[in-house]
Parts: sequence; structure tokens; C-alpha cells
Amino acid sequence: MGNKQSCCSFGGSKPRRPEDAYRTSTTPQFANHRQDDVRVTLTHNNLSTPSLSAVPHISDREILPEENEADPSIHPSATTLFSSKSQSEIAKNYKKRRISQYEPRNYQTEHIHNNALRKCSSCSTIFIDDSTVSQPNLKNTIKAVAYAVYFHIRNRESNRTLEIFDEKAHPLSKELVPEDYSTRDPEHKHIYRFIRNLFSAAQLTAECAIVTLVYLERLLHYAEINIMPANWRRIVLGAILLSSKVWDDQAVWNVDYCQILKDIAVEDINDLERKFLEMIDFNIIVFILTETIWKESF
Repeated sequence: MGNKQSCCSFGGSKPRRPEDAYRTSTTPQFANHRQDDVRVTLTHNNLSTPSLSAVPHISDREILPEENEADPSIHPSATTLFSSKSQSEIAKNYKKRRISQYEPRNYQTEHIHNNALRKCSSCSTIFIDDSTVSQPNLKNTIKAVAYAVYFHIRNRESNRTLEIFDEKAHPLSKELVPEDYSTRDPEHKHIYRFIRNLFSAAQLTAECAIVTLVYLERLLHYAEINIMPANWRRIVLGAILLSSKVWDDQAVWNVDYCQILKDIAVEDINDLERKFLEMIDFNIIVFILTETIWKESF
């Protein structure tokens, strides 16, 4: 004990400090020594284990905004997919508003009416209809999300999908799926009622609706599929299920959605959630700036 020649002594010029483990050594001998350490494999009964150099670091899976400038659900400055799908409708509505400006009106009546409904915006409170960016109206937000899904379906460029999202292969109810289920586009009110019923039963917030649309567009971008009449319900259900677990501040179980959708099995919900996560590469991060910009897009 205490002898310099004992087996516990370390031969070398200077003991290593903890922070040296994160630095690149300038000594060739020490650099070669570290490389040899990394490539050492353990053998047992002539079986070798993978080297440490083959194990990926968790930071390699992190996705930064600047690396995904084309993905609107990650990069804040990218244009959302639903806004590009609805450009024709926006232009048509803008033309109607421009025409209505030239119609004769009673200026005095209009002036009194505008003063009665006037709302002032400030830096901390920006009014959007009867809500603000920090506290969006749930009904209006769900309507906007339903319109986004509607424009995606109506202006789709192809019919690429996956079997897990097909409603005929995985029905949500015991009712017979119509023969034209894959070709008949749903109306906006049908999409709105489906989303509203889920949000009302699960008691979800307006922010959760926005995150639902973020995950939906992330799925379309990553998996390179289209939302269409045959799969829109299951895609929306998967996005709502994931957003309620990530964003909402309450415990959510898959069996809770089985109580809302009476005819669906919990195993089907589990498979849907698992496949949804795989398709978006388990990227469930939603930046606060991205969410705010999406609110303003509505």
C-alpha cells in the first residue's frame, strides 16, 4: 500500500482530467491509444461483440431546423403544405372581397357597427376573430384544421398511402365501408365533426389541434404519402393521438380512444401509433416558434 511500484500505479507523465475525455489529443501516441481502445472487442466462445465505434450517439438523431428547411413542420420560415394546397381558394375569396368593396353601402350604419365591434391589438394581445394567438378559440381552430385536411384531400397530386392507414383494411367502425370510399372526397363538415367529436370526448385544447396538423404534415413529408378519402380518418386519428400525449398536460391512454370509438380494438390503436412514429422517424419535437407561426397561418 502506498508503494510506487504497486499494481495500482499509473504510468505516464500526467494523470488525465475528466474534461480531457472530450478533447482531441495532439500527441500521436495517445491518439493511437484511444483508437485502439475504441476498436477493442470482447470475445466469448469465439463470438465477438460489435465495436463501440458502431454504436450511434443519440445526438446523431437530433434534427435541427437548419437541416430541414423544406419541412414546414420543423423549419419556421418554410411555407405550410396546407397553405399551398389552398391558394386557389384563397385567391377566389380575395376576389369576392374586392368586388364587395365597390357595392353601395350605408356609411353611417357601417361606421356605427364597426365601432361597436372594434377590438384593439397590442404587442401582448393580437386579436384573431374572437381569440388571440396565446389563447386561440377551440371551435375556430378545429374548423381551420378541418379546412387544412379538406384542402389536402381535394388538391392531392397522387394516391400514395400505406396499408396501416387504409380504412377498409382497418375500419374504425362495424359499418360497411362503401365501395367508393377511396374516390369520394369528404365534405368539410364531415371532417370537422370527426375532429370535433374526438376533441370534445378527450377534452383536448386548441394548441393540441395545431400540433395535430404539424404531425399530420410531418407524416406526409417524411413518408411521402397523400391524405385521401381512403385514409384521412386514420391519419387524423394517429396525429390527434400523438399530439394529445406530447402536448396536452394530462395522462392519455390508448384505451381511452377505444371508449370514444367503440368498435376499434386497442391493438389496432397501438399499431397505428407505432407506425405513425416510425414514419415520422420518432421526431415529435415541436418548436414554440413553429407553433406560433402556424397559429398566425390560420
